[in-house]
Amino acid sequence: MTSMADKVFHPRSEGIPSEGVMDQYADGKAARVWKKFVGDSNQRTQNYKDFLIGLLRANGCVKILDAACGTGIDSMMLVDEGFQVVSVDASDKMLKHALKARWEKRKNPKYDEWVIEEANWETLHRDVQSFLPDPSFDAVICLGNSFAHLLDEFEDQRVQRRALENFAKCLKPGGLLFIDHRNYDAIIDSGATPGHSIYYNCKYPVDIKTSVLVVGGRPELITLDYCIGGTDDGDDTNRSEFRLCYYPHKLDKFTKMLDEAFG
Repeated sequence: MTSMADKVFHPRSEGIPSEGVMDQYADGKAARVWKKFVGDSNQRTQNYKDFLIGLLRANGCVKILDAACGTGIDSMMLVDEGFQVVSVDASDKMLKHALKARWEKRKNPKYDEWVIEEANWETLHRDVQSFLPDPSFDAVICLGNSFAHLLDEFEDQRVQRRALENFAKCLKPGGLLFIDHRNYDAIIDSGATPGHSIYYNCKYPVDIKTSVLVVGGRPELITLDYCIGGTDDGDDTNRSEFRLCYYPHKLDKFTKMLDEAFG
């Protein structure tokens, strides 16, 4: 089946992992540049870290499933804070960065129990069960605008609903699901995407060109062309560019899908 992104254009970063889900990081380019965009992990995280760690601890969470770990930056923050972390991602190219980060921390005993595996949101509960006998967590986190990478190729959001149902299956009763993504309501209204936030802390100039695809009067796809400058003084020798595609979740509709997934 042709994905919605393929109907419109071919992303610069494209590929299909073994599970069959579009992996926009598969060529390795976006995976490499993403670390540059995220920026200094220590500098960027303080406000965000205080919020996330505070939220998890306030809810008594210990065992965490990072369902979109990417390069492992959020997982490492949680491991450092003493949480039991299982990290999964559909992109093996992103996971290579997480595995490398774990290897570099191998002398730190906190990292001995950090589990990193490949998994697909559509079969997440089954995938996690294949390497973990009890795939039941105090919290499931899906951060960094990751969930919106899952496009609506059937045009009825069935795949996205299935993913949310899998998140629910991985949670203990009373567990916490934490998903964040960009403010697509504002992006659709303004046609622009902010280049900086407390989550991303790139030290280079960032420009994000935004395109909104409207089908039948409804926004169906947003493409963001990231352009990251080489230096602050305008030297573009190390300029980086990549394109990612997102489904523009609007708050009201997304809230209803969450309500349905959790009954």
